[in-house]
Order: sequence, then structure tokens, then C-alpha cells
Amino acid sequence: MYRNAQRINESNMAQELIPINIVIGDRTYRIKTSPSDEEAVRKTVKMINDKIIEFKTNFAGKDMQDYIAMVIIWFATQNVAGASSMDLDKITESLHKMEALLDKV
Repeated sequence: MYRNAQRINESNMAQELIPINIVIGDRTYRIKTSPSDEEAVRKTVKMINDKIIEFKTNFAGKDMQDYIAMVIIWFATQNVAGASSMDLDKITESLHKMEALLDKV
């Protein structure tokens, strides 16, 4: 009995989410992610921020929301071009999460 409870507890620990702080544009967000996804989340955030800087350089005079919208459109079109339907579902889910974060702002 104890071993089964221990296995269940270990399984739950493996699925626990960790809080991380990310910065997109000029805003900080505290999100929860699985430890195995943290690196991918951070790389994605870096790519988003790099694109924001690129769009700021090319299209001066816009506000941050405009730049974030440009990045979302760029990100979606880049990934849709070579994505399978399974990848498209992941992209759609990511975009919905980003939209929800932006709606909270």
C-alpha cells in the first residue's frame, strides 16, 4: 500500500507546475509551467522580444500593443506554413494563452 501511495505521489510531483516570471515587451507576467517546458517557454519569450525589437526598429512610432500584435501575426504565419495539424493545435493553444494574458492587461 505504501509503495503505491509513493508512486502516485511521485507521479503527481512530476506533473507539478512551477511559477516563472517572463517579460514580453514592457510587461512582466508570472506564469506556471512544467519544469520540462520551462526552457522552451523562455526561448519562445526571447524570440518574441527579439521580434518586438525588430519591429520597433522597422516601424517606429507604434505602441507596444501594435508590436505585440505584429509578432503574434508573424509567429502564427511562420509556424502555419510548415505545420502539421497537431502542430497547428499547439500553436493555436499558445496564441489563445497569449491572448488571455494580453486581455488581463
